[in-house]
Amino acid sequence: MDYADWLNEHCPGKVVSSEQAVSAIKKGSRVFVGTGCGEPRHLIEAMVKDKRLQDIMVYQMLSGALAEYVDDESFLNRFSLKLFFISPAMRKAVFKGNIDYVPAYLSQIPELFSSKLIGLDAALIQVSPPDRFGYCSLGISVDITRAGMQNSTLVIAQVNPRMPRTLGDSFVHVSDLDYLVMHEEPLGEYLPVQAAEATTQRIGHYVSQLINDGATLQIGFGRLPYAILKYLEDKKDLGIHTQVITDAFLPLFQKKVVTNARKSLMPGKAVASLCMGSSSLYDFLDNNPMFHFCGSDFVNDPTVIAQNDNLISISSALEVDLTGQVCSDSVGYLFYSGIGDQVDFIRGSAMSRGGFSIVALPSTALDGKTSRIVSHLSEGAGVATTRGDVNFVVTEFGIAELKGKSIYQRVMELAQIAHPKFREELIEEAKKHHYIFADQITPQQEDLIFLEDYKTSFQLKDGRTIEFRPLLASDEFAFRNFFYSLQAQSVYHRFFYHKQLFSHKAMQEQWASVDYRKNMSLIGLTSVSGHQEIMAIASYAQTEDGRAEVAFVVGDGFQGMGIGSRMVEILEGIARKNDYKGFTAYVLRENRSMLHIFRKRYPNAKMSPMGETLFIEIEFAGQPEA
Repeated sequence: MDYADWLNEHCPGKVVSSEQAVSAIKKGSRVFVGTGCGEPRHLIEAMVKDKRLQDIMVYQMLSGALAEYVDDESFLNRFSLKLFFISPAMRKAVFKGNIDYVPAYLSQIPELFSSKLIGLDAALIQVSPPDRFGYCSLGISVDITRAGMQNSTLVIAQVNPRMPRTLGDSFVHVSDLDYLVMHEEPLGEYLPVQAAEATTQRIGHYVSQLINDGATLQIGFGRLPYAILKYLEDKKDLGIHTQVITDAFLPLFQKKVVTNARKSLMPGKAVASLCMGSSSLYDFLDNNPMFHFCGSDFVNDPTVIAQNDNLISISSALEVDLTGQVCSDSVGYLFYSGIGDQVDFIRGSAMSRGGFSIVALPSTALDGKTSRIVSHLSEGAGVATTRGDVNFVVTEFGIAELKGKSIYQRVMELAQIAHPKFREELIEEAKKHHYIFADQITPQQEDLIFLEDYKTSFQLKDGRTIEFRPLLASDEFAFRNFFYSLQAQSVYHRFFYHKQLFSHKAMQEQWASVDYRKNMSLIGLTSVSGHQEIMAIASYAQTEDGRAEVAFVVGDGFQGMGIGSRMVEILEGIARKNDYKGFTAYVLRENRSMLHIFRKRYPNAKMSPMGETLFIEIEFAGQPEA
């Protein structure tokens, strides 16, 4: 017996035509419609065609089918649309004022229905055919659909054999449905226009640096988060706890990058609420026990999200101001998308053990004419995510870490990842706002992507890993704290006198001298309680004879571990690239550890006594390449 015969036998009177079903909707009704690619297009068409229906208020999460009607005056006279998220197909109508937007956290929308704050009279949903026990699946649209259905007086379901049967908390029994409309049609598909490849590749590169093997990911809605996923294919044992599954996940599943094996909440399961993609993705989900679909009140609940250890939230934004405020739902006064799942996951990831959030965005808009890192949000722009919630912000120019940072530090972090042509303007605006010191130097106004080649790591014998990278303008506070952490003898060995103050002015002068070619400073970083601290610094500076003067200092708890030798080796490689023929150094005779490093690395170095110091001259010629 096929499902049609089963329904006719077990549900007499419920199986009707779409016209009969929608005729049960009364004038003035508040109608919920299923979400995105799972919306019941056949039922929507029947509802719109029923001229008897007047003054209908429609609530929907992601709307597509109604886009073809929203410019029709006769439709707008009969229907009022209330959207929780504005899809690309609906933006034009929203800009015209033809559609209303309901800003709400996705996790809290089901409660709006159950509390009757938003009352519902009818629900139009789409389901898979029932099994032999009478259970249909909500398929690719569980999100707020279950809550919308459960809190409506009248429930009309389109039964579509193309709807995949997703597992989890996605089932509804035919006894809970008032009318069943048998209609097969292709499901909606979502294949976003690709973001600019070069920009996306660089953003993906930086995002990948922040994600460790075994992390559990949430990927926000939009073309940039969608595109970033392909840059994670070298990771291992990733897990998924996310609102929406898209085609970008498919290669990660197929290549066993996503295994969900190391998840702390529901291990072995990819937890989701919604799916938007192609028929290939829908086929992959059908009856696949790897996936567990639940409503948004579960998937997006920050307290549930936090039960995933190492939960990393990746979302996007329209603009970020220099203090860290994020706008993601409007362009000025024009509503563009919605709050959606961003805030839920940013707050949930902050409560997750080892978790954090990433807001990724291109540095510019309008073909490079406008900066998306801004001194202040555009007039009318909404603050979707507050400055207190933001952790990492990533553009194609690098990573800004904001958590626990002051306004001054945030300005420097964000100006540093803005497009180079806007950095000076941003710094000047920040001075006007009194966010930073009046004498603050602007970060380098060039693309420093070449500095990625200078990043490396070094594993100590005790298992700890030291990361090396060039010094940046945003390192001022960490740079200062490092020097104040040194014992007096270490400071004396570095500066040849008992230097006691490391002021803002001194730190700026140090950084201002770094051009990453003729003059270079390299820092070593170690992880402490989830953040990085400087534990070593090495520099070279141009001299007059084609050599560079080199100096370095290693934190007192890390000396004698090979760190100094490794940093000198890295600096040599950079110096060779910049056409230096050798190093010089001044070393106190009593500084045996530094002398040992030079003698071991450069056995042919010339050492000349100069009072209490030795002047060391090193020729790269004849030395092994760094």
